[in-house]
Amino acid sequence: MGVGGNFWDLLKPHARTEGFDFLRNKRVAVDLSFWIVQHETAIKASVRSPHLRLTFFRTITLFAKFGAFPVFVIDGTPSPLKSKARIARFFRLSGIDTHDLPRVEDRISVDRNSKFAKCVKECVELLELFGVPVLEAKGEAEALCAELNRKGFVDACITADSDAFLFGAKCVIKSFHPNSKEPLECYFMSDIEAALGLKRKHLIAISLLVGNDHDLNGVQGVGLDTAVRFVQDYTDDDILNKLHEIGKEDNTSLQGGQSSDTNSRKVKCSHCSFCGHPGSKRDHVKFPCEYCDVSHGSCCIKKPDGFKCNCSSCDTDREEKEKKKQENWRLRVCNKIAMEPNFPSSELIQMYLCDNHSYFSDDDLILSWESPKTEILIDFLVFHLRWEPSYIRQRLLPMLSTIFLREMANNPIQTLLYDQYEFDSILREKIRYGHPFYVVKWKRAIPVLDNVVYEGSSEGHGTGPEDAIDVDEPVDLTDESDSPKIHIQEGCSFLLTDENMDLVRAAYPEQTAKFLQEKEVKRQKTPTTTPPSEASGKSDSLKAKGAQLSITEFYRATKTQQQTAETTDLTNEGEETSTEKRKASSSSSTLSKSVRRRLLFD
Repeated sequence: MGVGGNFWDLLKPHARTEGFDFLRNKRVAVDLSFWIVQHETAIKASVRSPHLRLTFFRTITLFAKFGAFPVFVIDGTPSPLKSKARIARFFRLSGIDTHDLPRVEDRISVDRNSKFAKCVKECVELLELFGVPVLEAKGEAEALCAELNRKGFVDACITADSDAFLFGAKCVIKSFHPNSKEPLECYFMSDIEAALGLKRKHLIAISLLVGNDHDLNGVQGVGLDTAVRFVQDYTDDDILNKLHEIGKEDNTSLQGGQSSDTNSRKVKCSHCSFCGHPGSKRDHVKFPCEYCDVSHGSCCIKKPDGFKCNCSSCDTDREEKEKKKQENWRLRVCNKIAMEPNFPSSELIQMYLCDNHSYFSDDDLILSWESPKTEILIDFLVFHLRWEPSYIRQRLLPMLSTIFLREMANNPIQTLLYDQYEFDSILREKIRYGHPFYVVKWKRAIPVLDNVVYEGSSEGHGTGPEDAIDVDEPVDLTDESDSPKIHIQEGCSFLLTDENMDLVRAAYPEQTAKFLQEKEVKRQKTPTTTPPSEASGKSDSLKAKGAQLSITEFYRATKTQQQTAETTDLTNEGEETSTEKRKASSSSSTLSKSVRRRLLFD
């Protein structure tokens, strides 16, 4: 998608991988059409409404994991050039000869098929229930995303369409993988300019030469490497004008310039065939030349294989040959460009350089994020995806908790999360994919029956309550969101969610300070000094560890350590704890997973 000729491979070495906090409190424009196409490709007909499923999970991921403010952009009416290219691509993939087909009119726009339009409509309805802004572009969605990024309305664009750079985007996120330490693959226009010397008009010229979504062919015989090398010889202000000049020139005039340059070439001075330096071999046999380092009276030194003379005449000759080689190469490229009819397309250049790809002005654009319409959203997903309401509420909770903490940071009033849970405390710190989070404990205001812990997600590092039970059905790899852990004890229900540390600190500064103070007290109580006898024993063990063990000794030592640890854990556990665990497991095993979830979230 976008510029042809494997354009992303050219930019790949200059990409950055960013962490979770890169989009924290930033606005990001999302090309919704790219998401839908990607979803349909990744998940076939085995999943009901994959476009809704993954739009749901990824929107929650952007809010909860990345802390971003997404703005979704949908395609408008495609341009006539895009419609022609889409028809040509369809026939090309179908193996149909396009020369035998009737010519498509230049000003006809062909809308997408009805199935895709229905997917877009359903996703827009879902996003409006989420309360996120959805904008419609005049033409291409990535064009409006790039315009919003260029004008400062958003900080980045999420799209895999490289045309975004041609429309003026400054930061493009090609892909993101939430379950990794560096989930974002980012491309900055400043890095591309610094590494390749290519600016926006350079990239437009490359797309004209190698082809793009609006012109699949480009210039015949010109690949990506040739196009990059050609445009780098001109400045950003001159490259498009140069293409217009070449497109208007005649091939005969270009070839005539080559013959005149050939006649003006200088004649190279003679060199010795024995030593390779300037002069004749007859003279060098009698007297050595000034370039050969020999004693008085000796002859010149025979030149080695691959010898190159470094005299001024040879240097000048090599420079002229290289210059002539470059000129001939540039002339061949110019001839190929001149052979293309109506090149370059002024309409395509004007479309890329256009500053208005929306139906609104800059002054009228107001981006606002509202609270999700939770109950209507649940009814919508129950109807389209046949999910249980309790499952939807459970998956929505990470997003709702993030929005709740934002509101508390801006306006600290006593409210309830999801009208059911209040902030109780910070349980611990947790490292997930190399990034620290707070595990926040939310207390449910309505009492429940049972003493058990349910764990909705086993993702990340950090130990949860000992008697944890997984209550979710297996989650598909594309379900990129976490569900909270549920802890029920002494008639009270607690939710355990992973929250951003700065956000929790801003929303509940007193509770955060209390948690840090208690953590410091525990650290100070932890003994740091050891008796001399134990210290000597540890040094001996370290020496033993430094020696290489055989395979049998290694596994025997590991097994002994594991058995010792298990014995210690069993000894420290009281009879009371074991009895409570057996009661919890026996009481929870009588209920199915869906029933337990409905009791907690309905």
